[in-house]
Amino acid sequence: MLLSLKNIAKIIDAQLIGDKFKKINGISTLEDSNSDQITFAVSEKYKEPLMNSCAGAIIVDETLKKYCKTNVLVVKDVYLAYSILSHKFKLTQNISHFRFGHQLSFPETTIADSCIIGKGVRIGINSTIGANCVIEDNVSIGSYSMIESNVTIQKGCQIGDYCVISPGAVIGSEGFGNARNIEKKWNTIAHLGVVLIGNKVSIGANTTIDRGTILDTEIHDGVKIDNLIHLAHNVIIGEDTAIAAKTGVAGSTVIGKRCMIGGAVGIVGHLKITDDVVINATSTVNRDITKPGVYTGFVPLMLHSEWKKVGVWLTKLDKIATFMKIKLKNIR
Repeated sequence: MLLSLKNIAKIIDAQLIGDKFKKINGISTLEDSNSDQITFAVSEKYKEPLMNSCAGAIIVDETLKKYCKTNVLVVKDVYLAYSILSHKFKLTQNISHFRFGHQLSFPETTIADSCIIGKGVRIGINSTIGANCVIEDNVSIGSYSMIESNVTIQKGCQIGDYCVISPGAVIGSEGFGNARNIEKKWNTIAHLGVVLIGNKVSIGANTTIDRGTILDTEIHDGVKIDNLIHLAHNVIIGEDTAIAAKTGVAGSTVIGKRCMIGGAVGIVGHLKITDDVVINATSTVNRDITKPGVYTGFVPLMLHSEWKKVGVWLTKLDKIATFMKIKLKNIR
C-alpha cells in the first residue's frame, strides 16, 4: 500500500511540514527506516537518531520537530498517531516479511487431514504437522521439524529446522500494544512484524510468542522454552538460552546467549540481559543485567502479619538513611 503524506496527515490529524505528495509504503524504526518509510519518536532521548534518520517522514510532537531533517508530521500524541497509522500498513507489511516466495511445497512431509494450511506456506522435508494445527498465510517451516497438535502459527512467521513446537502453542499472536486517546479510550496498535524462530528450538505447550510491532520477535538457535510462557512483542532470546515454565517477558527485552531463567520469573520491558546469566525461580527482573552470574530478586516468604511490619520499615528506609547521614555529619 502506498499513501501520500497528505493522506497520512489527514488520517492522524497532523500538521505536515514538507512534501505532501511524498509516497510512503510502510512503517519502520528510526534507525532502520528508508526514504519510502515513515517512523516516529516520542522523547528527546531520540535526538541523535532523529537527526540521522533516513526515513521519508517522521511523526513527532511540537518539541521534537526541530531535530528532523526530513518531512515532518506534527501531532499532539505521537504514540496514538502511530497506533492509528499502524493499521493502514498491517496487511502489506505482514506479507512483505515472507522471504521465500509463494509456492506451496510439502515434499516428504506428514500433515494431518484436520489441519488448515494457508496460502503461500512453505514446509521443508521430513517435517510433521499434527492434528488441528492452523498454519496461516506465508508461514515458513523448515525441515525435520515437528509441529504438534493444536498449534497456531500466524501470518508470515518463520520456523527453522529441527524445531519442536508442543500442543497448544501460539506463534505470532498480536502483541499487547495500546494507546489512549483524549477520551481515555484505548486504541490498539497493529503489529507489523513477525516471529522468527531459528534452528533446534523447542517451544512448550500453551506457550505464546507475540509478533513484533515494527521489527520482529526473534528466538535464536538452540533456545529451549518450557510450557505456559509468554514472550511479548520484539523480545529477542539469544542462542542456547533456556526458560522454565510460567515465565513472562515483557516487550522489547533482549536476553543474551546461554542464559538460564527459572520458573515464574517476571522480566519487565525494554531491558538488556547479558550472556551467561542465571535467574532464580520467581524472581522479578526490573533492571538491566550487565554482568554474568546468578541473580535472585524476591523478598523471602513470611507470615502476612510480619510482612506488614517489614513493609512499614521499607517505606521509611530513605528517611532513616537521610537521618543517619545528618547524625554522622554532626558527629564529625
